[in-house]
Amino acid sequence: MILEVNDLSIDFATAQGPLHAVRGVSFTVDEGEVLGIVGESGSGKSVTAHALMRLLPGNGEVTGGDIRYRGESILAYRGDRLRAFRGRSIALIFQEPGRSFDPIYSIGRTMTETLRAHRPEIDDEEARRRSIELLREVHVPYAEERLSNFPHQFSGGLLQRIMIATALASDPEILIADEPTTALDVTIQAQIIELLLELKETRDLSIIFITHNLALISGVADRIMVMYGGLVLEQGSTEEIIHRPRHPYTRALLASILTLGDHHTSKPLHVVGGGVPNPLRPEPGCPFAPRCPLASGECTAGIPPLRHDGTLHRCIVDGVKPEDFYARVSKRSQALSS
Repeated sequence: MILEVNDLSIDFATAQGPLHAVRGVSFTVDEGEVLGIVGESGSGKSVTAHALMRLLPGNGEVTGGDIRYRGESILAYRGDRLRAFRGRSIALIFQEPGRSFDPIYSIGRTMTETLRAHRPEIDDEEARRRSIELLREVHVPYAEERLSNFPHQFSGGLLQRIMIATALASDPEILIADEPTTALDVTIQAQIIELLLELKETRDLSIIFITHNLALISGVADRIMVMYGGLVLEQGSTEEIIHRPRHPYTRALLASILTLGDHHTSKPLHVVGGGVPNPLRPEPGCPFAPRCPLASGECTAGIPPLRHDGTLHRCIVDGVKPEDFYARVSKRSQALSS
């Protein structure tokens, strides 16, 4: 085990009171493993990722739990130790690469500064040589010539490759990919996924892959963690999550996926009505209960504890067949929309 997160809670101070973005999240990451974190926008996925890097904004605070890297609590890291941890141990690929580069810095300058920030002993010539190697590793064509180019001269797909190369500059053990395929077309998405899996093998990387696309992550991750309302609602192997999900939210996400060739006459799209809960005033029970077709009074009495039944999940309802569940999803969606 390389990374362990125990009962992590994160709040943000706002004028309306504390915003509870993450509530008691626990998970582990093993060496060479891909962990997928899935959920709608506002579920707490990216906040969790930024906490792993100690990159929360000024009004964000870890209010409970711990994050341990190889047995050490990173919450105790300060100064040089924290700077060494970022980059050398763990690195982050941000979503929307076009907004992540300084427009007045060439790609070469950006990569050189990143390299020398962690390895000040190398000179400019060595930094340039290493930058070219990294660009070639992520399959950027004409790598040497492209160092003098600026971000606006690249497509979104190439910028994402350069973002990955920059993240790998200090040879991290863990790579966090925060929705790395956002705003890319499906062909480029497939290329970025293929690149990440290639780098996982060649570098023996551990990857935390964050996305809202359950279909996308199913072909990438070894394990999947489903988040909603700042909570982990279900986690388990990709096989169990995709083919034998226990929590209604996971089932609802799967039911809303359309694949190539599907037609509404043969496979209806099951839309989950309603919206994500307000983190300023979280639901007293299961956060998905207001949208869940199986919810009962017991679901709103308190947050259901995690139980192990094929997967680790927070649902207290058993024995509903998938076809019955999807029929209830459709009826619930219609009721919430009317």
